[in-house]
Amino acid sequence: MVIFGRLNRGSIVLAAFIALGLCGQSVQAQGTDDTGAPRGPLVLGAYVQGGFIIAHTPRVAHLVQAHPTGFELNWQRQTTGNAPWHAWYRYPKVGVALTYYDYHNPVLGKSYAATVYLNKAFLRTARHELNLRMGTGLGYFPIRFDQETNHKNLIVSSRLNATLQLRAEYDVAISEHLGLLLGVGLNHYSNGATTKPNLGINIPTVVVGLNYHQQRPFRPVSTVPGYVPEDIGQNFLNLSGTLGYKQRNESSRQKYLVNSLTVIAGRRINRKSNLVAGVEGFYDRGLLAEQRDTVRNGEALIDVKKAGVLVGHELLFGRMAVVTHLGVYVYNPYKSNSFYYERIGLKYHVTERLFGSIDLKVHRGAADVIEWRVGMKI
Repeated sequence: MVIFGRLNRGSIVLAAFIALGLCGQSVQAQGTDDTGAPRGPLVLGAYVQGGFIIAHTPRVAHLVQAHPTGFELNWQRQTTGNAPWHAWYRYPKVGVALTYYDYHNPVLGKSYAATVYLNKAFLRTARHELNLRMGTGLGYFPIRFDQETNHKNLIVSSRLNATLQLRAEYDVAISEHLGLLLGVGLNHYSNGATTKPNLGINIPTVVVGLNYHQQRPFRPVSTVPGYVPEDIGQNFLNLSGTLGYKQRNESSRQKYLVNSLTVIAGRRINRKSNLVAGVEGFYDRGLLAEQRDTVRNGEALIDVKKAGVLVGHELLFGRMAVVTHLGVYVYNPYKSNSFYYERIGLKYHVTERLFGSIDLKVHRGAADVIEWRVGMKI
C-alpha cells in the first residue's frame, strides 16, 4: 500500500530542487521576461477538509476510528501559452500548497505538508471550472512509531514522509473574482521502506473553500499549440545511476545502501511522450544482511546482485517528466521478491544533457526503495 516514502537527505534536496524547478519554470514562462511576456493570472485558495483513514490492512484497524480534519492554503499560477507545453495540456495551473491535518488520535497526532501540483482543466467556461489536480511533496509528522513509547503507530514510522495528492475540483464563480470550490480527493503519506513499519496512510477527503481569481474568465496569450519540438522522431540514450537506503525490518533500525546502474534507449514519439526500453543492474546490501541472519556456519551466501530489462513511458512537461517503468528480472539468484518490478518517478532536466529524478521502485504494490537518480542524456 506504499506509494511514496520518506527520503534520505540527498533525496530531500533533489525533491526540493524538482519542486523549485517546476514552480520556477512556470513563473519564468509566465512572468515579464526578456520577451516582455505578461504574468500568468494568480489564483489564491483557502480550503477546509474532512475525511477518514482507509483500513487497507487489519494491522491498522485500531487507528481508523477518528476522522481527520484540516485546512489548506494554496497559490496557483495559470499557464497562458508562453511555453509550448501550456497549450498541449490545455493551459493547466501550476501550484504550491500548505496542508495541515489533525487526526484526532493521540497515536497519530497531526501532520504538516508542502506540495507542488498541476491542476488540469477538463471543463472551463466564464463561470465554471472542473479540474483534476495531481501533486507531490513532503509531509512532517511530529509523532511517529517508537518501540518503547508509541508501538501502536504502525502507519507512520518516520517524521519526514513523502505525500501524493489526487483531487477532482469544481469551482463556480460567486462574484467577479471569487469562486466557491468543492472537491473530493485522496491524500497518501508513506516512507517507502526507508523506515519500518511501512504501512502508510490513505485519506479520502471532501474539500470546501474559496478561490480568489486575479483574472476570470481566463484569456490565453496563445490559443494554438503551434511549436513542434525538433527532437520528435529522434532517438536518445540515457545513462544513470541511483542511491537509496532501506530498512530490513521493524526490529532493526539499521539502514542499508541500495545502488543501481541503468542504460535506457528512447525515442520521442510526439510532443508529450517518450517511449523507452533499457537494461539495469541492482545491488541491495540489505539482502546480504538478511542472509547472514539465516544461513548456517560455512554455508555460502547467494549472490544478491540483480539484473533486469524494462520498458517505459515519459510524460513530458517542458523540462519535467513523469516516468513509469515496468521491468522483469533476468538475473535474480536470491529470490527475495517477485520476478517483475514497477517504477514511478519525477524527472527534471537541469540542462539539455544532465538530469536528476526521484523514483519509487515497487514489487507488487509494496515499496522496495526510493531511488535518487542522476544521469546524462546522450
